[in-house]
Amino acid sequence: MKYVGREHERGITTLTLDSPENRNALSADLVAELANALRRCAVDQDVRAVVLDHTGPTFSAGADLKSPANPYSFVDLLRAIVELPKPVVARVDGSARAGGLGLLGACDLVLASTGSTFAFTEVRIGVAPAIISLTLLPRMDARAASRYYLTGERFDAAEAARIGLVTEAVDEVGPAVEAVCEAFRKAAPQGLAEAKRLVTARVLEAFERDAEDLVQRSATLFASGPAREGMTAFFERRDAPWVL
Repeated sequence: MKYVGREHERGITTLTLDSPENRNALSADLVAELANALRRCAVDQDVRAVVLDHTGPTFSAGADLKSPANPYSFVDLLRAIVELPKPVVARVDGSARAGGLGLLGACDLVLASTGSTFAFTEVRIGVAPAIISLTLLPRMDARAASRYYLTGERFDAAEAARIGLVTEAVDEVGPAVEAVCEAFRKAAPQGLAEAKRLVTARVLEAFERDAEDLVQRSATLFASGPAREGMTAFFERRDAPWVL
């Protein structure tokens, strides 16, 4: 079974998260397949830029709680997006949650339809947005990160753009992505690579400084009693014991 589709047209490779039955959750298989696809894009001289798309109404629901990716593999995937010497544009037309927002943080541009919604839902199952902080905290407004990390509230695309989670909220995301891709087609590959190095430097500093600590923190949280209670409640579609 394939979890990531691939199409190529005039220098632009579109990688499509294609596991709609579990809302494109970040399973071990999906993470591995996406990482492999990005490695191929990195060395393919015909690829000028990458669009990260999705099938179904959810960009990604976050970690696959039934078949989770190894946390180091997820860190490697996020870093592969950041370090890819070609722009990566996320196309969001629906919902994105939890770990899926980490993918958005790794991308260079994120274009989202105005109807899209976002939420850091980790706190509601007893964990925290640990690993994805590598790509998100260097980009997001600090006060907004405090609010949405702590409350798990859902927010819309306009708010996501205001706080730096997405680049722009647009009425029609397809034409907006195509306009950006046309700009990339006019740019020199070397220019794109070097410009990207400039704008991702702070994000890569976070990987060097914090990756190991955040992997260990995430593993400890997911193995904890409260997290087991929260995940059980999630699967049973009931309130967790701490809900008042």
